Amino acid sequence: MKEKNYNLELIRMISFIFVIVIHVSNYYCRAYGDITIGEYSFSLLLNLLARISVPCFFMITGALLLGREESLHKHAKRVLRFLIVLLVWSVIYMIWNAVYMEDPYQIKDLLYKPVEQHLWYLYAMIPIYLVLPFFQVMCKGMNLRMERAFLVVITAAVLFNYISTFFDEKMYYSVPMVGDRIYSYYVFIGYYIYKYRKHVMKGKMIPAGIFVVCMVLNYGLTYAVTLQDGEHYERLLEYGNPLLALAAAMAFLMLVRLKKSEFNPSEQAKKWIDRFCGCSFGIYLIHIMFLDVYKRNIKPETFSAWIMIPVVSVGLVLLSFGCVWLIRKTKTGRKIM
Repeated sequence: MKEKNYNLELIRMISFIFVIVIHVSNYYCRAYGDITIGEYSFSLLLNLLARISVPCFFMITGALLLGREESLHKHAKRVLRFLIVLLVWSVIYMIWNAVYMEDPYQIKDLLYKPVEQHLWYLYAMIPIYLVLPFFQVMCKGMNLRMERAFLVVITAAVLFNYISTFFDEKMYYSVPMVGDRIYSYYVFIGYYIYKYRKHVMKGKMIPAGIFVVCMVLNYGLTYAVTLQDGEHYERLLEYGNPLLALAAAMAFLMLVRLKKSEFNPSEQAKKWIDRFCGCSFGIYLIHIMFLDVYKRNIKPETFSAWIMIPVVSVGLVLLSFGCVWLIRKTKTGRKIM
């Protein structure tokens, strides 16, 4: 069995915590006007910093899988597992939304939109997993020159796709393998960064500087447009934003190079990282239920965002982890999360 890479596991653990921070801070960001400007500024800062988590999840997939050779049978099992998870959790949230949230969902819409918004990740990953074996063969057959050329082409496509959205336009025909979304791009970027992690942008200052500049620009632009429009501006928080993509890539690069790419925690720390990372998928699936309860009972302006975002985020992580850990004790539980 191949030994785990704890640089990637650390990124995974940070990322699933950050996903929860996104959802909690978003609740407060969208309450702009009802909360103080200081609370909004704090919420936006956490929201933006945490946004690197979703690109990092896709990049982990690329780092771990694109360089492998796997049988079609293994790929089929992976796709089937995701389909089962999507179906089961769609039914769970369909019931949850109808009974608790009083927001019924039409089953006929299942192919076109998620029952619960955060399940979009499954809709993005299943198509990627469907073509993953072909991506693996393609990556194996490319030399460095071809990889660089491919990187230029897909980066140009991603930039064009994002810029065109501001004009309510899109390419007549999307670039194959990239499409009109950025998610497969993140998978390829994760593969490239991980493969050449010891050779790209040596040192810490350049990637750290690029990360900071991208974040400051994104924060400043979002804040300025929000003040101008009088409501929270979300366009620059989208995962297709090149500034966010570049910041996430730099964060990924810095973390995969942590401790010279040989991050090796103590045996006790490894056990906890393994435990949390083993439950990370389930935490992502289930935490929205607990957040829904919070949102239905506590308005953003009731308590200070400075206190509630960290407290609620930690509470959701711990509560979700406890539930997932118990559910995964069963055979059925391990299949659905």
